[in-house]
Amino acid sequence: MPKLRVLIVDDSVVIRRLVSDIISADSDLEVAGVAANGRIALDRIPQVNPDIITLDVEMPEMDGLETLKELRRTYPRLPVIMFSTMTERGGVTTLEALSLGASDYVTKPANVGRVGEGIARVRDDLIPKIKALCGRAAQAVAKPAMPAVARSTLLPKPRVHPPGARVEIVAIGTSTGGPNALADLLPELPGDFPVPVVIVQHMPPIFTKLLADRLAARIPLEIDEGYAGEELRAGKICIAPGDLHMSLEKTTKGPRIKLNQEPPENSCRPSVDALFRSVAQVYGAATLGVILTGMGQDGLRGCEHIREAGGQVLIQDEASSVVWGMPGFVARAGLADKELPLNQLGEEIVRRVGQSRAKHAGLGLKGAERVSFRG
Repeated sequence: MPKLRVLIVDDSVVIRRLVSDIISADSDLEVAGVAANGRIALDRIPQVNPDIITLDVEMPEMDGLETLKELRRTYPRLPVIMFSTMTERGGVTTLEALSLGASDYVTKPANVGRVGEGIARVRDDLIPKIKALCGRAAQAVAKPAMPAVARSTLLPKPRVHPPGARVEIVAIGTSTGGPNALADLLPELPGDFPVPVVIVQHMPPIFTKLLADRLAARIPLEIDEGYAGEELRAGKICIAPGDLHMSLEKTTKGPRIKLNQEPPENSCRPSVDALFRSVAQVYGAATLGVILTGMGQDGLRGCEHIREAGGQVLIQDEASSVVWGMPGFVARAGLADKELPLNQLGEEIVRRVGQSRAKHAGLGLKGAERVSFRG
């Protein structure tokens, strides 16, 4: 199998060398070339024919955002990983880059003088993303795990409890491609949405707050990072803060949010599994879980807990996912009640929430089509 060719674009000689060493040390990858700014990179792409690009944000002559805009006009499908700083400015720029078509991002080491530590952290973050975005991870992991039968013939695993409970919460898990997926999905939820929504998006500190602020300007519902002790409210969206697990607990005043820094699960903190597990414990069959685009398998065990409690699980389909890792694992395990393209998921969430409430109000399925969330 040919090696994946990586074009490294960064104005820092130290970062170019660091990333080059990381790429060269992996037997599946090779450095296709380097460029000190976006203008040089755009000239070099047709010469070196890369499979993927790592792109710095701040560069002279043509910065990362300008480069990305130009690149997407000619190469709309070429994967691009942004290299950004873990600062507020870096977070804002990263989210802007994702909205312009960047595939994912990696944060730069804070102190490049500690070369060994910096190499290890960037390697552990960058290499899996390169392989996932280029499909190499899917070839190495996902395809052998695929059952012999076609995925469309798989039926959901039998439930421990029958479905049918009134939906009282929506829990969403996502990773790579998630910020844009959430920006498309959440505006589909009406301003009178009658249940709380809790979300894990794999992101570092600062970035999750900036993501919540960015989404708040585009959706009719209130949204923010969840905080310890926060009481869940209908129509309020809570995003897990970066580097903290978010879970739910029962109290005499209703479900509340808990935050902790327990060890990562699936190499992730926050973890979808940690959130979904607690949601299933608190809400049981009244849970609607949703898995969107993302690499890895975080959320798989959490979906098992939701299904065992009698809840429902929806997943994003492969064609509309940036990386079909997280939803793919759930699909292959037979845990998904339905697999849909991103542009249909919002409508399906609203339908299932409304249908469940109409059913418990004695309206039946036809009444569910007319039910209003208000009142």
